[in-house]
Amino acid sequence: MPIKIYRQKTTEEIAWICDGVWDLPNQIAGLGKWLESEAKLLQKDEYVIDIGFDIQPDSTGGGAVIDSKLMKMMADKGFDLYLSEYPNQLKD
Repeated sequence: MPIKIYRQKTTEEIAWICDGVWDLPNQIAGLGKWLESEAKLLQKDEYVIDIGFDIQPDSTGGGAVIDSKLMKMMADKGFDLYLSEYPNQLKD
């Protein structure tokens, strides 16, 4: 799945990014880059960012950070963030 971005009311797909990437740190970095380059082209509306991820099997803490800059970009355009866990997608 990794990151699907769509309009909430119509489910019109806006973007599909990080295809094949299942770890949150890389997905959040990719989302940040997409928001910086593409979100400014969108009108304010009701959008969904749905991140499909898998927990890293050997993780011991830490991970991705959704900082205030990223949250502000999402809030300014009307994005809701969904986190959808899909177990066993990461391959060794």
